[in-house]
Amino acid sequence: MAPSRQLRNSLVAWAFLLPALVLITLSVLIPALMALVMSFSSTGLDVSEPLRFVGLANIRRLLSDPMAWKVSTTTFLYLIGVVPPIVLGSLALAVLVNRRLPGMHVLRGAFYTPVLVSIVVAAIAFRWLYAENGLINGWLVAAFGDFITPIGFLTAPQLALPAVMLVTLWKGLGYYMVIFLAGLQGIPGELYEAAELDGSEGWHQHVDITLPLLRPYITLVAVVSSIAATKVFEEVFLMTQGGPADSTRTIVYYVYDQAFAELEISYACTLGLALFLLVMLLTLVRLAFSGDRALI
Repeated sequence: MAPSRQLRNSLVAWAFLLPALVLITLSVLIPALMALVMSFSSTGLDVSEPLRFVGLANIRRLLSDPMAWKVSTTTFLYLIGVVPPIVLGSLALAVLVNRRLPGMHVLRGAFYTPVLVSIVVAAIAFRWLYAENGLINGWLVAAFGDFITPIGFLTAPQLALPAVMLVTLWKGLGYYMVIFLAGLQGIPGELYEAAELDGSEGWHQHVDITLPLLRPYITLVAVVSSIAATKVFEEVFLMTQGGPADSTRTIVYYVYDQAFAELEISYACTLGLALFLLVMLLTLVRLAFSGDRALI
């Protein structure tokens, strides 16, 4: 009876999993395998034409493509400009809202609200804020009058990328704050009381207790936010279209541009394969640093 019951339970579990497995297979696995095959092939404008195997030609093109190196550098700058502020900022917010004070739930909700805002709405709102006749320039002109001219936040190559980064930070801080908040609430309060008896006060307690115990959460947030920054697309597409002067063109936007603007499907698949390997590397780094304490 026991084996048959175990078999029945396994069949029931697989029956519940089957719809999700079919959906993942059709929408993720099969397209991924097709993209892998196409990255080593050549495709024409006529989709009815058979694929022509070209070996490593697309990879050699990728390695010699100046724009590919440029977008890789831009993506790296985006990662460097976004991940450290997200880790430090969300950790600071979590420590702030972890206190038992009146109205703290309202403050937590306020910090988390940007996560609920659609990226389309956020990008359009920030694009209006950044406009030369927008709110930010309006405040600056009102404050300094003729001493300042409107700033082209999205039209100056030096300012466009940081301006887009700010949208990612605004959207992501509340999400990662919740992750850190879960970790903070899992730390026993007795540890802080014992540290206070030993003379550790204020930020010294966070250095001695909070940071070491939150190391798995810090690793998780750092790697997940790095993967998200590496795959950034919506903010760039909605706010700058990769400009000005390709200063905000990232890897994913270059993949989109090659696939849907230039119709270089095979080359776009090769770029996507390179991006997949990069994300896989970041995932392995996350697992290597987490070890047995992995949260996911």
